[in-house]
Amino acid sequence: MGDACCAHDEPAASGQHDDDAPQRFWRLRAVQAAAVAGLLLAAGLVTTGRGGGPAADVLFVGALLAGGSTFVPDTLAALRRGRLGVGTLMTIAAAGAVALGELGEAASLAFLFSISEALEGYALARTRRGLRALLALVPERVTARRDGTVVHLDPAELEMGDVMVVGPGGRIATDGAVRRGRSALDLSAITGESLPVEVGPGDAVPAAAVNGGGALDVQVTARTADSSLARIVHVVEVAQERKGNGQRLAERVARPLVPGIMVVAAGIALVGSILGDSSVWVHRALVVLVAAAPCAFAIAVPVTVVAAVGAAARMGALIKGGAGLEALAKSRIVAFDKTGTLTRNHPIVDEVVVAPGRDRDTVLRVAAALEARSEHPLAAAVLAAAPGVPEATDVQAVPGHGLTALVDGAPARLGKPGFIHPGALAGDVTHLQEGGATVVLVEQDGRLVGAVAVRDELRPEAPAVIAELRNLGVRHVALLTGDNQRAATAIGRAAGVDDVRAELLPEDKVHAVAQLQRHGATLMVGDGINDAPALATADAGIAMGAMGSDVAIEAADVALMGQELTHIP
Repeated sequence: MGDACCAHDEPAASGQHDDDAPQRFWRLRAVQAAAVAGLLLAAGLVTTGRGGGPAADVLFVGALLAGGSTFVPDTLAALRRGRLGVGTLMTIAAAGAVALGELGEAASLAFLFSISEALEGYALARTRRGLRALLALVPERVTARRDGTVVHLDPAELEMGDVMVVGPGGRIATDGAVRRGRSALDLSAITGESLPVEVGPGDAVPAAAVNGGGALDVQVTARTADSSLARIVHVVEVAQERKGNGQRLAERVARPLVPGIMVVAAGIALVGSILGDSSVWVHRALVVLVAAAPCAFAIAVPVTVVAAVGAAARMGALIKGGAGLEALAKSRIVAFDKTGTLTRNHPIVDEVVVAPGRDRDTVLRVAAALEARSEHPLAAAVLAAAPGVPEATDVQAVPGHGLTALVDGAPARLGKPGFIHPGALAGDVTHLQEGGATVVLVEQDGRLVGAVAVRDELRPEAPAVIAELRNLGVRHVALLTGDNQRAATAIGRAAGVDDVRAELLPEDKVHAVAQLQRHGATLMVGDGINDAPALATADAGIAMGAMGSDVAIEAADVALMGQELTHIP
């Protein structure tokens, strides 16, 4: 939620919290109410200028009722719970204006505050639209075995113990455990892991994972409503509500302001009534309440925010409101996601180790021939590095291990250590893996040809950006990633990060951010769906690339149009 205007005591009206909240600005109830209030107020002012009379009063009352409908019900509910806020003061001020006979003033107060409610409702609707984008990660239909019968179901109809049948390229509908088959899963939507993860019987797999080339039977271990994907949505919603209620500049200023003004007004009425005419002093107390209504504040905050947001937009940064600006200024701890944030999310061949009697080009040519038909991220890196790609025939995938084929008429294999023995290259393979690279071995005609190391490339500007953040007063920089510990440590070391936390699920990132927040205001920088809960939980969140994940962008306070880290400092 932004604080583009004054905030009331509670979240927006219940009608704006529905999961089916309208998406278009003019379809929001608060927006419609504010528009009606504005039109009636304008008509009332015009009528007053032409002589006024009962017609003007009716128009002002209509504007007051329309504008007040956006905040008075929530304010009264908050008062019953003993909570005060800007909405309380605005409500009392409007009522005071009515008591003074100033219907136009009361209508103006209600209209101004209804604008803030309209903007807040729109921000909430945008957030929920981003969360609903997560639902696209669940297939519309799923094939499953239930009691020995193959059935086609809606994912919500899956029950514990059902066995999902997931073909190559299929998406897993809910959390489960592999019962049969081996394959490589793309878990990037959930963990941020840039490279596929090999799974086989007994391995747990999360909802939204995309299956690779092997067929899998996956037994359901959680209903779709309780899946890891559903937990991501829940965490983001809870964090956004926390921000909406606790991070608004207007609300924080109002907490001491409201009771103070009420005490002053009550004192004027009480002391004046003792010393003089009570009706006169009660009238004066009401004048104080009306005059103290934060209309100027309601206008000053959005004007300031709009100016800052406009300047930032010209520099490629989309800032959602004053809360984000304030939190960015206070942040002294920065947490980065790895894949796609500190790195390019574009694996490259980092090193080629050649077996005795072989050469680099041969290693890459044989590897490229085997990978030519693969959509694996490693395949693209190998193909880009190879000097040429000979034709391979009889290509077969060995799920969970690698590929076999005939290359130049000789049998060839490519795969991870364990599928192919590294032999004399064992030391080199271990060294490369410890450096954070993914290593595949290449074999031809029964003999080891070499090893290819692929790694996700660090953005060249990353070390300088982190150094600049430290110069600007950032005390601590952390790296939070779902990638393996070796890869994360290597990237963190190269970037100059002193706190590396690897193999984290989205919920783990939330806990990590919460731990960092104990030591100061924390900024989270990420780009993927898996980063959304952490972005929403942090004091401020920056989503890299406005063309990236809608969920991450909606959860963040700032969305960068480009992918350059240099925009952050």
